[in-house]
Amino acid sequence: MGITQILFWSLSVLALFSAIMVVVSRNPVHSVLWLIMVFFAISGHYILLNAQFLAIVNLIVYAGAIMVLFLFVIMLMNLNADTEPQKNKWLKIAGVISGGALLLVFVAALKNVDAKAHVAQVARGDIGLIHNLGIALFHDYVVPFEISSVLFLSAMVGAVVIGKKE
Repeated sequence: MGITQILFWSLSVLALFSAIMVVVSRNPVHSVLWLIMVFFAISGHYILLNAQFLAIVNLIVYAGAIMVLFLFVIMLMNLNADTEPQKNKWLKIAGVISGGALLLVFVAALKNVDAKAHVAQVARGDIGLIHNLGIALFHDYVVPFEISSVLFLSAMVGAVVIGKKE
């Protein structure tokens, strides 16, 4: 058993445990912190798959920006148990039934999958490297990239003009 398999299984256990803790935690702030741990474990999986760009983007965008936004929203909301409306028992039963139906669909979809036929390239090749992404982006797709840059710039200018007070 190599170091890659040990890292894979430890990151998988960490991701599953953290995901379960997201659902089980009573405190919403603790749930967000556990979700950040899930994102770190997923970024570790991306690094094991030689996709450094996805790992860094996952950490910056999801664990950084979006989770900070979630934390601020949760902290600004008044989440008292007194003011929270009580859920109907039929609503809880409908949630359990729909969750079970989703699990059944997942099991049926994965029933005939041959996992040994789809092996990821690990620690070999240059798939997923930032260098190759840059070459493809600025060589093959330079015109669409620049068009999207101009589109984003015009959207920012439009947002500033609309948001500016008279």
